[in-house]
Amino acid sequence: MSKTLQREFFEEALDASDVAVKEKVKAFFESSGKAIYSGYVDDPRNTDNSWMETVVYNFHDNDNSVFGNIELKAGDDAINVQWMDLSSDLKLYASHSELLKKVAELHGAHW
Repeated sequence: MSKTLQREFFEEALDASDVAVKEKVKAFFESSGKAIYSGYVDDPRNTDNSWMETVVYNFHDNDNSVFGNIELKAGDDAINVQWMDLSSDLKLYASHSELLKKVAELHGAHW
């Protein structure tokens, strides 16, 4: 599992001062996660000479034992970080809606 993904989550969505929470989340990231997509993504910043590529993972906490009592906290450049229900009605940036649709399909959830 990517150390970059862990670092970004801690920086953008978690209060890293709580060592117990940080260790619990770190262990979760290291023991689970399913690659959903890797490659080119449609993005308004793409040009003929440069384009965005990404890797998407799904980490699913089935019983809320890891994230059930964790309060998200916006970090460096995150704004209004929050838990949300997935919905096809969400207005999301670039290819994010299509990527989340893949996650919903993986879990047999309504999209």
